[in-house]
Amino acid sequence: MGNKLGIDLGGTKIEAIVINDAFQVVERKRIATNREEGYDAILQRIVNLAKELIETGNVQSPIGICTPGAIDPTSSRLKNSNTVCLIGQPLKENLENGLGVSVLLENDANCFALAEATLGVAKGYGVVFGVILGTGCGGGIVINEKIHSGPNRIAGEWGHHILYPEGRECYCGNKGCTESYISGTALEKEWKSLSGEFQRVTDIVDQELYKNHPEWKDNFILNFGRALANVIDILDPDAIVLGGGLSKVDLLYTEGKDSVFKETFSEHVVTPILKNKMGDAAGVFGAAMLGDHI
Repeated sequence: MGNKLGIDLGGTKIEAIVINDAFQVVERKRIATNREEGYDAILQRIVNLAKELIETGNVQSPIGICTPGAIDPTSSRLKNSNTVCLIGQPLKENLENGLGVSVLLENDANCFALAEATLGVAKGYGVVFGVILGTGCGGGIVINEKIHSGPNRIAGEWGHHILYPEGRECYCGNKGCTESYISGTALEKEWKSLSGEFQRVTDIVDQELYKNHPEWKDNFILNFGRALANVIDILDPDAIVLGGGLSKVDLLYTEGKDSVFKETFSEHVVTPILKNKMGDAAGVFGAAMLGDHI
């Protein structure tokens, strides 16, 4: 066994942890991504950080890295990412060459789901659907503490299930995607179109600003219900875990849950919809565990 290194490559920060066999943190360090400096600079920052922790943390190969974006199953290159300079780059290959160890690259939602299913609020459940509701809508499936990616490496990508044919345009090229309706970005855009001013989703809800435009909340709850009901109808997971910035919206666990159950193809729905336990740390813990759980 031995210590494991996980790295969470985000748009603004790169976080690394070393954990032991008991999942205790041995080392932890966070640095800025500085994505404006470009791909080569980010690559070198990851290599330097990893080398430092491999040496001080007595790390065994492989190391795991999670990042937003879909990973091409044939080339292991990112197909989309909020850090645009990473798209299409041979990140896995370059890191392995720079470090001299095996690297496992995984989508951040899969790492989130793995951490919550193994160490977090969904520990003990067989099939776990992990949701990241934030800038976008990510999703990951974990079955018996193993990530299920599928042959196309897109399992769990509920954000690009079509809610409304010929609906809002999505960056993916399709129209009416879930992400175009219930991501933080979409909800804030909708609020601005209704009110004329920008507000964060959490503020709209916490301060009950939506009472001035009740259709905003009604649409949010309805679309959240339909989107997750589609997941339950197809996958019927043992538990659903919400993560990302919107997971802090308490309405999703009351009115939101009721909406999900109402839209699901069953008169009796028992699927727990859980608030994450590990918060922002889920991704980096999931990355550290990749060697044993894929």
